[in-house]
Amino acid sequence: MQVFAQIKGIVSDENGEPLVSASIVVQGHKIYTVTDDNGAYTLNNLPKGTIHVTVSYIGFQTITRQIDMIQGQPQKADFRLSISNILSEIEVFGERYKQPAKLDAITRMPLRPSEQIQSISVVSDKVISEQGALSVTDVARNVPGVSLFGSYGGIRESMSIRGYRGVPILKNGVGIDSDFRTASLTSDMQGVESVQIIKGSAAITQGIGNGLGSPGGVINVVTKTPKFVNSGEVAFRTGSWGQVRPTLDVQTVLNKKRNVAFRLNGAFERADSYRKYINSNQIYINPSLEWHPDDKTIVTLELDYFNQNKTPDRGTVNLAADSVEALYKLPYDRFLGFSTDNAHTKTTTYAARVTRFLTDNIYLRGAYFKSDYSLDNTGASLSTVEKDNYKKRARTLARSLRADRNSTLQLDLIGKDLYTGPIRHTFQVGFDYKTTDLTTTSYTSAKVDTIDVTQNFTSTLPTSVKSLKIGTPVYSTESNYGLMAQEVMTFNRYLKAVLGLRYSYSSSENDTSTGTTTGDSWNPMFGLMVTPVKNVNLFGSYTTTTSLRSAAQKKEDGTAIGSSNSKQWEFGVKSDWLDNRLRFNFTYFYIKNSNTSYGIYDELGNNVLYYDNAGDLIRDGLEVELNGRILSNLQVMLGYAYVNPRYKNSPAFKEGSAPINTTKNTANAWLHYSVERGFLKGLSLGAGAYYVGKRPVNDYTIKVAVHNTTPNVKPFDMPAYTTINAQVAYTFKHLTTRVFFNNIFDEIGYSSYYRGGYINQIDPRNFAVNLSYSF
Repeated sequence: MQVFAQIKGIVSDENGEPLVSASIVVQGHKIYTVTDDNGAYTLNNLPKGTIHVTVSYIGFQTITRQIDMIQGQPQKADFRLSISNILSEIEVFGERYKQPAKLDAITRMPLRPSEQIQSISVVSDKVISEQGALSVTDVARNVPGVSLFGSYGGIRESMSIRGYRGVPILKNGVGIDSDFRTASLTSDMQGVESVQIIKGSAAITQGIGNGLGSPGGVINVVTKTPKFVNSGEVAFRTGSWGQVRPTLDVQTVLNKKRNVAFRLNGAFERADSYRKYINSNQIYINPSLEWHPDDKTIVTLELDYFNQNKTPDRGTVNLAADSVEALYKLPYDRFLGFSTDNAHTKTTTYAARVTRFLTDNIYLRGAYFKSDYSLDNTGASLSTVEKDNYKKRARTLARSLRADRNSTLQLDLIGKDLYTGPIRHTFQVGFDYKTTDLTTTSYTSAKVDTIDVTQNFTSTLPTSVKSLKIGTPVYSTESNYGLMAQEVMTFNRYLKAVLGLRYSYSSSENDTSTGTTTGDSWNPMFGLMVTPVKNVNLFGSYTTTTSLRSAAQKKEDGTAIGSSNSKQWEFGVKSDWLDNRLRFNFTYFYIKNSNTSYGIYDELGNNVLYYDNAGDLIRDGLEVELNGRILSNLQVMLGYAYVNPRYKNSPAFKEGSAPINTTKNTANAWLHYSVERGFLKGLSLGAGAYYVGKRPVNDYTIKVAVHNTTPNVKPFDMPAYTTINAQVAYTFKHLTTRVFFNNIFDEIGYSSYYRGGYINQIDPRNFAVNLSYSF
């Protein structure tokens, strides 16, 4: 390349203040620099002809300018950047050209979703705001194949992906409790930047897949951090059943050098319910600080605090045996629990992340996470008291406590766009260490009364019920460490290969076992990605997940059950269209779980503390989604998923039967249209439809009382349902009003957790209005 002149200039903000460490890049050439303390820069060794110079700075709009270079003549080019309108640059899946924030907390790789062999879906805060979503369930229904497994009476959320129940729900890449059903998370959406869903054996990057749903996928709730702008928004929402919800989001740059920024999100909410006696109040606080001590270092600190008191809703009952669907539409003025029932949930999560660039292509990333989760749950439970009389139920009062403390340390060395000859490499080598300290306490339960659920009954706890007696706390600890390496090799514009290997080690101990239980596993990952034409990627992958949760459990002959393993094959297409505004994905998957296990029960339904192998569990299916903007003012989120789960070669479960609460079909559709010109400019309309297919209320067993099932009796299917939602909004200058219409046609649908323990109805038709002011 023949060398010609240079370019000098100043980069400043709208007020003429210099921007320090702004990035200046010459497109198509390995020429770049950053501004000094005066906002000045110099680009040397520039070629003759037309070049394109791009200037970017956190919190400001990026500018690209065409400059014609003349041989031997220096050029002067000043750039004045405007503050970015963050929301207008966000698509339904996040920013078009960037990796979603904190996605690397679970993938461990600096790649966009379309560049990775995992099936990844992202729902941005833009969609969360437009739809008025208030829970993980509200957000996740926009992703095909994801549905609510159970809500524990509305106090927790357990999600299902690809027919797996209890998939891990993480916050900023970390599980906030150690429950293998991963059902503790209740998160306020005010502080959420995006919800990221990785389907399949994604647990390989995080460690041993001891969660029930680990082979099905991972849901990551990502909180908001500073964008280096001075802005804010205050809002107030009110709606059906006495909902009152003020919220706050404020962020600011703290110093003149613009290298320290702070953000604070907060919300308070109180609400009743369509069902009598149900009420809740909660507070959420999410402060974060980001510091760039120099142009090679990023430090981010976060705190996420959630405190909620809520009445658990026992829901309704089935007025027949498990083989017959006879769900009782309990009148809304009746409540099967007691008016004094309460679940107090408190979660506090901390995160500290440091990124240090060693070169422009190699960097170190360290992260430490700590979470404290506590639950004090007092409420009624129900049981049948007469054979074949499902109207009469005995009510018992119980109380349980859980104190769950977890910490995680991650260290990674990451390289991107490194070359050995013509081959381009992106890699990660890392270490992680996790600890859990758990205490659970159960109180002695007290029988209160017997009721006929179809007749009038009281929900007032009798004064004759004495205080429950506290039981002996049960303590357990667990520690895990892992080594993880991944490599993406790009051979040319048409072909990529992905290799990965993880070693995991686990050690656990609790009061109910003798000694320490240990185990380890090796889990490989590999795949190919072919790009026959630009923006279309064909991929195939193989991954495995190992669960040691039941490995030490004993069979009747004294031998151990051993680890459960899953193997997944996945094939599909990922494509970007319309300048990365629109994404289409198609995926086919096949997952085989081997060496599953079950507990053995006697004729009376008592667990005899022995276990046996339950054979294999096969799941295969497909997923299709189209997300993004078809037109500049028309957004779409369309999806469909089909999964066929079935037991195979099982001595405990009916051959070919599906596991509990797995739906074969889910579908979602969301359209959002904005008026861009004319006297209606600022008006927007949105509408969504969400379908959840029928699913078995229980497992179909052939053994005596496996998990309280009736052997050789096919369980009934929970009915399918479709909900229709709509939204109307109008923005005038800094003021936005949104009106939400949910379940417009008052559809009745149910979720059933853990073999009928909670049969909860979805919310009937309801409305809400949200008024927000941005500054």
